[in-house]
Parts: sequence; C-alpha cells; structure tokens
Amino acid sequence: MSDLRQLTGKRVVMTGGAANIGRSSAVLLAQHGASLVIGDIDESGVAETIEQIEAVGGTAQFVRTDVTSEDDIRNLVGTAAESLGGLDVGFFNAGLQRSGQVTTFDVADWDALFSVNPRHCFLGAKHLVPHLEAAGGSIVFTASLAAIKGGPGLTGYSASKGAIVGFNKALAAELAPNGIRVNTICPGWIDTPFNQPAIEFMGGRESQEEAVRQVVPLGRQGSPDEIASGVLYLASDASSYMTGQILVVDGGVA
Repeated sequence: MSDLRQLTGKRVVMTGGAANIGRSSAVLLAQHGASLVIGDIDESGVAETIEQIEAVGGTAQFVRTDVTSEDDIRNLVGTAAESLGGLDVGFFNAGLQRSGQVTTFDVADWDALFSVNPRHCFLGAKHLVPHLEAAGGSIVFTASLAAIKGGPGLTGYSASKGAIVGFNKALAAELAPNGIRVNTICPGWIDTPFNQPAIEFMGGRESQEEAVRQVVPLGRQGSPDEIASGVLYLASDASSYMTGQILVVDGGVA
C-alpha cells in the first residue's frame, strides 16, 4: 500500500507555530510526513508544539525569530534550508490582531499590524524563493476572512490582511514559471485567544458568540484543526494545479 501521508519527505519552514492555528497546522503537517523548522518568539509555546509533533512521530526544530526583523527571517530560512538539506514548503502564519474604530485607532497599532502581517510574508518569500527555485515548491500565507469581508473595528486588521491577498496574487504570477505555487488561507471566526482584541471590541465573549450565531451560516466558530486541514491541502501536492488562490474556511460567511 502506498504511503497515504501527503507530505512524506517534504521540508517545511514556518512562522507562528507556538499556538492556535499554527500549532494545529504544524502537528498535522508533521503527522503527514513533513520535517519542520518553526520560527517564533515564544520558545515555550513552540516547545509544547514540538512535544505534540514528536508524539505523532514527527520531527521539528525551533529557531527564535522576530518576524519584523529581516535578519531574523533570513536566519530562519537559511538555518532551515541547511538543517533540512533544502526546502519544499514555506508556511507564513505569524499574525497580529488589533481592533478599534478608525477615528481613534492608534497609528502605532496600524504600523504594527503591517510590520507583522504582510511584511513578514514578503520577507519570508524573499528569502525562501531562492531555495525553492530548483525544484518548485509551495508557499502558503495565512490571511483572514477580514481581508475580503471587513467589519466594524477591523479597518487596520482588514487592511493588513488584505495586503497579503494582493501580494499572494502578484507573487503567484511571478513565480509560476519557476513551478512555485503560492496560495493563501483565509480563516473566518476561529475559536482561539488570537481574536481577543476583536472580542473585546464587540463587548465580550457572550456578544461575540451571539454575533457568530447570527452571521455564520453553520452557526458556530471553527477550530484550529479545521484550518490546519486547509493548510495541509495547500502545502501538499494534492493542490498541484492551484496557485494564486484564496482558500476561505469560514463556515459559509463569504
């Protein structure tokens, strides 16, 4: 019987693997045969992720990475390529959430959103592509439903995630001749602490859950595991004829 694991032998570098969608995705990718190098500033969080990866028979390494630093991103990608003997997949998942009305939104928060969300995707691609050109590969970004369907209090966040969607489209066209695929996953309401700024803006957990029941056709928030399945698909050869696309996993909102 052939190996049903979709990433057997694939070498993956990723950001934002300490918790939430990143952790679930890292564990699933490893479970399907990938070897990973994870960049994050949260060493203890990634240590727990690696424990879970090892529990399913996978392997992963940690490289401390401030994704706002080009030097750190360059080091992450270079270390991963050297350690794994090359790279096949880049998953740029690190993210930042800030919420607030546009008239009172702090410029520092706006700049922080852009320094993490689209900028680190650009830096990741910039330093990863030379390692992928020889054999193709797959790049996956994490954006958000907010990138294509905004809402009150999400002007800064939506703008920063929308920049990833635009970058994804252009980069996919640029890299297609090299056989490199570029796709973005856009999660909807996912039940993780990452969304706490938005929850507070909406008046607390109870108000947010009621809004979800009213707005999401499936009537609930998603789980990190449900997003991880989409990441696996985009990273693997199962999506080999797919590039420049936005995979929305949102319970039917968009």
